[in-house]
Amino acid sequence: MLKLYGFSVSNYYNMVKLALLEKGLPFEEVAFYPGQTPETLAISPRGKVPVLKTEQGFINETSVILEYLEQTQPGQALLPSDPFERAQVLTLCREIELYIELPARACFGEAFFGMSVPDAIKEKSKAELLLGFATLGRHGKFSPFVAGDRLSIADLYFLYSVSPALQVGSKLFDTDLMAGMPAAKALLQRLEQNPHVQRIAADREAAMPAFLEMIAAKK
Repeated sequence: MLKLYGFSVSNYYNMVKLALLEKGLPFEEVAFYPGQTPETLAISPRGKVPVLKTEQGFINETSVILEYLEQTQPGQALLPSDPFERAQVLTLCREIELYIELPARACFGEAFFGMSVPDAIKEKSKAELLLGFATLGRHGKFSPFVAGDRLSIADLYFLYSVSPALQVGSKLFDTDLMAGMPAAKALLQRLEQNPHVQRIAADREAAMPAFLEMIAAKK
């Protein structure tokens, strides 16, 4: 059986978890946190989550795990078979990750965990986020899903990267980063009603107190 290593507060972990659930694959969750101990690095070479354990060994990096599942596992397809359409989905994933998730992540400490982020970093993140959402607005189809008429890996990135970025925009910049994108807002609301997404949200909420305690202990 596949084993998913990570923790329920991680948005990248939840991307892989949603893919497994949508494809109807049996899997076991294994609590695993980032770190640089020898034990952690033996599982994840960079000490990051998530990690997927297969019969052959461990696979790390979310994008690689998701493509591995597509190539090897049955169930609902989350990537198109047509090479051009597949390239469009994967490009949307990279655009969301590089131009939305990463700039927002630089501000997570202040937005979510009571830390302080330097103004210069916040200004840079805001500028990059505005460009990132403009890119998403130009490239995303939202008809009704991010890349077209079917749920794809791009929707996993959209759900679990755009949602926290929107909170960063609201909390730190008093800005609706998805203003003028009604179809994108409607998609986000629909995805949040997905039973698998709601299950993941419940797991995340249950895990949050222990995670916040761990973060506080490291301050």
